[in-house]
Formats: sequence, C-alpha cells, structure tokens
Amino acid sequence: MRDAFFGTLYDVARDNRDVVVLSNDFGAPSLDRFRADLPGQFVNAAISEQNMMSTAAGMAMRGKKVVVYSIATFATLRALEQTKVDICSMKQPVTILAVGAGYAYSTDGPTHHATEDIAVMRSLAHMEVLSPSEPAMAGALATQVPYTSGPRYIRLDRGKWPLLDETGRDDLSAGLRVPRHGQDVVLVATGIMVHRALQVADTLAQQGMSARVLDLYRLKPLDLERFREALAGAKAVATIEEHTMHGGVGSVVAEAMADAGVLKPLKRFAIPDELLYAYGERDTLHVERGLDVDGIAEALARWFTRLPAPAGR
Repeated sequence: MRDAFFGTLYDVARDNRDVVVLSNDFGAPSLDRFRADLPGQFVNAAISEQNMMSTAAGMAMRGKKVVVYSIATFATLRALEQTKVDICSMKQPVTILAVGAGYAYSTDGPTHHATEDIAVMRSLAHMEVLSPSEPAMAGALATQVPYTSGPRYIRLDRGKWPLLDETGRDDLSAGLRVPRHGQDVVLVATGIMVHRALQVADTLAQQGMSARVLDLYRLKPLDLERFREALAGAKAVATIEEHTMHGGVGSVVAEAMADAGVLKPLKRFAIPDELLYAYGERDTLHVERGLDVDGIAEALARWFTRLPAPAGR
C-alpha cells in the first residue's frame, strides 16, 4: 500500500511543486525516487516527530500540501500534542501518512504495535481518519493530497494485498463499500482486516450462514445514511479489527448504530485492554487474540445461534 501511495504521489508532486513530504528518518524504496528526483520537495526531519509536525503545520500555512510519513505509533502518540495544537486547531491541510497498522510490526513488540491509533486520531477535532484496504485505494488517496482542506490521518499496512473489487477505488466519497453481500450478519472491518472478514464470511458460508462484508475505509466522518443502508436487512452486526476494543471500529459502529437508530445485536472482535508482549509472525499474534479466521468464525457462529428470534418471526 505504501508503494502504491508514493508511486502515485510522485506523479502528483512532479506536476505540483507545493506537494512536499516530511519523514522522520524513515524511508521506503518507493520514496527513494521521490527524494532523488524531487529533492526540493522532500525533508528528512530526523527522529524528531514533534518538530516534524510543527514544521508541517508551518509549511501548510505557507500554502504547501504536506504529507508527513512515519511509523504509526510514533506519528500518533509521540507527536500528539503538536498534531492537536499546530495542525488540528489551525485546520491545516496536512496528511499524516502512517505505516504499520495494528500488529504489522509483529516482531518489534508493543512499542511498535499501532493498536490505539484510530481511537487517538478520531478524537482530534477536524481530523479525517482513513484506512484503505487495498493498494488501489491508497493510490487514489494520494491523488487527493493537493485538494485537501484540513488534517487527514491515513492508516496504511505493510505488505502486498489483493484487489477486492472495482467499487469505490476512484471515488472515495462514500466512505464505505460492500465487497460481499449476505443477509444473516454484517461483518464490518477496515484496512487489511477487510480481507480477514472476507475469509470469515467464506468459512461461515460452509456452515450455512450468509455474511455481508462492509469495508469501512473512512472512519471519520461517517456518512450515517449510507451506513444505515449498508446494514439494512441483516439480522446482526459484528466488527473485526486489529485495534484495541476501546475507540476503534467497534466503537465507531456502536456509536453510529445508536445515532442512526439501528437496533441490531452487535458482537465485537478486537484486541483486549492489555498490551501484548508475545513476539512472532502476525498470524501467530492473531491466534493469541482470537482474531484468526477459525477463532472468529467459531465464536461468531456460537453467538449468532444464541440470539433471540426477532419479534414476529
């Protein structure tokens, strides 16, 4: 996803000299070409995330369209005060591009696990929060950088992820899409966990359950009317996320259901309220947290069968 974003941003920046990238001594192969060919539009701020955010705000005030690039934990937690005061309070058009969502840096421990970032960033006034599920979507977000009017947080994952469908790849105004239809339960996810939700839906189908998958790629602001329509007709809702259960996708969905008057049973699959000190492959950590395909499918099927029948059924 990162390469798709920077590959597209390179073309955008060649045509628009106001597009600049700031990095905290953090690189990427796809960023090397940007740095080499457009040196006047790239700043290595070194390992000083607080200064980087303040610098980005100042450059934005002078008319630049700034992309700040960092590992998610450092971008969201270490520089939180500067993001709130210098960027959000001034409504500056700064895009904070964070890589390493959830347990992406699985072998680096809790210092690098970005499991609170959605909760933190969506609590900031004026901050838009986006979490693409595939590279094509990340590239489409890069084309929007020159036209942003306020602060944005884009949560990217590492690695290569397949194309889901053609829906919503270019026009991202809806903020959500349904890559799979079903009637029993809606599985709501964001980022790469959309792929996990699709795997869970396949497993549930083998057990006779029909699962719809909702890709919530814009977590803030949320279009309540579109959200209500996406849940219509289903008997229950479940959220699947690689994020703490406090303030993440489950919280977004619960709040939206309450605000939209959607009265359906809700089951949340998320990281419990504790740090993980185990180390290993990402899938191994998912098993530890019950976020693997079989773990989710089994727990969801048990929960669904115990739900009371709707009135009049």
